[in-house]
Amino acid sequence: MDRAIAAYHRLLERGSLADDSTSALREGQRERRLFFGERPLSISLRPRFLTPTRYAAAATASEALYRALGTLEKALLRDAALRRELDLDAEEERLALADPGCRDSSPSSRLDGFFADRFRYVEYNAESPAGMAYGDNLAEVFDALPVMREFRKRWRLRAVATRKRQLTTMLRCFREWGRATKPTIAIADWTGLPTAPEFEMFRDFFESNDVRTMICDPRELEYARGALWLRGARVTIVYRRVLTSELLQKGRETAALRDAYVDGAVCVVNTFRAKLLHKKMSFALLSDPAYAQLYSVSERRAIARHIPWTRKLTPRLAEEALRKRESLVLKPNDEYGGKGVVLGWTTPQAEWERAIASGLDSSTVLQEAVPVPKETYPMLLDGIKSVELSLDLDPYLFGGKVFGALTRLSSAALLNVTSGAGSVVPTYIVEPRG
Repeated sequence: MDRAIAAYHRLLERGSLADDSTSALREGQRERRLFFGERPLSISLRPRFLTPTRYAAAATASEALYRALGTLEKALLRDAALRRELDLDAEEERLALADPGCRDSSPSSRLDGFFADRFRYVEYNAESPAGMAYGDNLAEVFDALPVMREFRKRWRLRAVATRKRQLTTMLRCFREWGRATKPTIAIADWTGLPTAPEFEMFRDFFESNDVRTMICDPRELEYARGALWLRGARVTIVYRRVLTSELLQKGRETAALRDAYVDGAVCVVNTFRAKLLHKKMSFALLSDPAYAQLYSVSERRAIARHIPWTRKLTPRLAEEALRKRESLVLKPNDEYGGKGVVLGWTTPQAEWERAIASGLDSSTVLQEAVPVPKETYPMLLDGIKSVELSLDLDPYLFGGKVFGALTRLSSAALLNVTSGAGSVVPTYIVEPRG
């Protein structure tokens, strides 16, 4: 991989390729609305490169872990005592136990991790994996960069598209649900979010494939006459981008969606059952030897290789955590986007002690730190600067099979793509020609 990266960087030193590619990247993102709020999605002139072998290894690891997660979900559904370990509230549990009407609780999902000496996963996005439409469009922008066209003369490149896979997966769930013949999709999340352009990209893509699609705030949905309605039209599929915890915070304002789901009146993707594995505590139930009997030999092997030590924060563990600050991460059991995450090695001891004390008053997990790889990227920061950045690799799974991956770059220890040198880049499988 070093050869491909070096060859790409040498091209950026040739003639006007860097300047022309910079202009094309900026203009391409403007045309396709590839922004998070006011910030361009990518400020890197190079995408992520993976060898076919490396991509296959990531896929194999992710699919093995998905099987272990499926085993855990079955155990959670039959064992109320085990479910209590997740700290579900009553409505979360009611929704999780309702029949979703389709085979998979998380028809599409994303495992977030780091590929250093081996793949280590730190979170499972079981409810609503974001970034697919952004990623497909960003790859199309990169495909048109002058430097990429030149690079392709000596290297074969392939980006794995995910939008089509998402639509295919949703339509499969719709057929399994089987209570209507015509799919009409409502993409549901709050109005005014910085991710709104991605909803519009999905709407445009779904409609280009002859599936009527609307975007709505979940509070706009109405449940009447045994069906879910939006602006006078019957909705048969809800592409749920809003998280369960956020829906519940709005109380009766979001009851239409929840009640229609429980009654089987609408196909919801991802299902509300996805909350079981979306909780950060699910990784504790994977990694704790007390639950090893739940898993097959091959599943235990995958867990041992790819899941870091993860436990619920308890008073007993708090004492150990205070001593091992530099090797631990503190996470809320049910948050997203890095909210509330405290990295021990970047946190002064007194602040760490306060975070541990606060964590004991809520549902919180401790997780062992994992190695984070770094690569040098040409970043658009007051010109073009070579910057060594941390990067993750987050494979998307559809029905338990990997298709494509999200890559995020950051100069911060907690990967943040919305400030500084943070960026999203498309992920390409690359190999030399000839």
